[in-house]
This record gives sequence, C-alpha cells and structure tokens, in this order.
Amino acid sequence: MSDSTLASLIASPETPGSKHFPPFIADDALEAEAAKRLAQFPEDRKRSAVLPILHHIQHKHGFIPAEGIQWTADRVGIEPVKVLEVVTFYPGFRQTAPGKFHIRVCRTLSCAMGGSYELMDKLCEITGIDRESLDPHHHPVAVSPCGTWSVEFAECLASCGTAPVCLVNDDFHEGIAPDKAQGLLDSYPAS
Repeated sequence: MSDSTLASLIASPETPGSKHFPPFIADDALEAEAAKRLAQFPEDRKRSAVLPILHHIQHKHGFIPAEGIQWTADRVGIEPVKVLEVVTFYPGFRQTAPGKFHIRVCRTLSCAMGGSYELMDKLCEITGIDRESLDPHHHPVAVSPCGTWSVEFAECLASCGTAPVCLVNDDFHEGIAPDKAQGLLDSYPAS
C-alpha cells in the first residue's frame, strides 16, 4: 500500500492541537519499545504487538499518524491496512491531533441523566469548540481554535454513582456538573 493510498484512508492529522505534539519520527526509543514488545510474542504471533506499539506512538505523538501506521506495519511485518483496522476499531486511538488537554466526557445513561450532554455543551461554549461539523462516528475529536482543548464523548468511564464524570488527559474527575466546567478548565494551565 502506498503512502498516498494510506493517507487517503485516514483523517487529516492537522488540527490546532498539532503544535503540542512532536511529528512522528521512528527514534531509538520507539525502536526499543517495538523490539521489547515484539520479543514478547512467538514469531507467528508478532501482530499481537500492534496494540502496545500503537499505544506508545499515541502517548508520545498524541494520535496515530499515517507514518505511524506504516512504520508499525513494516516493523511487525503485516499490511498497513491491518494496522489501520486496529486504529479505526478501537475508540481509544485517535487519527487526529487532540488539544494539549483532551477531555473525554462520559455519555452513558447515568452520566447523561446527570448532565453530561449539558457539560459537553458548556465545555464547548467556554473553549470555543464547534462540534457541529464533526463526523462523531469516524472523527469524534473536536479541538479548540487555540489548540489547548479538545473534547469527545466516551462510553462508560465506570463511575455511574458520581455522574457526570470525565477524563482530562488521564486525570479522572467525578461529579462535574455543567456549572463546574469553568473550575475544571481553570485547574489546568492553558500555557
């Protein structure tokens, strides 16, 4: 699969949040991580290393770029489309750069009844995020014009009794009613 064909199958990674993440480079740390993960599996099961390698790429680069998909496929010895299938299947993988602070708001029943949709609306209002033009199924991440904030809905964050809940990057927040949205954002330094 050519780079242009692969690039045409995934979302454009450029967003205002791109400035917060380094461009994809297969550096020594990534090579070492891939070698470590590949060594964990028998030769005929190397494709099992795809998930941990992709997690490593996303942690460093904020999302999984086309170059990361191609590099992972080459390193594991499979077709790039097989890696793309993993990226597009799991909602935890992003194909576009999020903001510096990525907010995932739970939208399952308890959180929805507790105000998570109103919380999402308030977060978007405060940060200037326009979710109206999103394709929420294929590209659910919306980024603020300044690139500092991004939002997306998440399925069950496993704290129904303290709804609504959200994650900011990897920080878990409970009981974030819409009127607490500004306080939540203020707890993260925008610069």
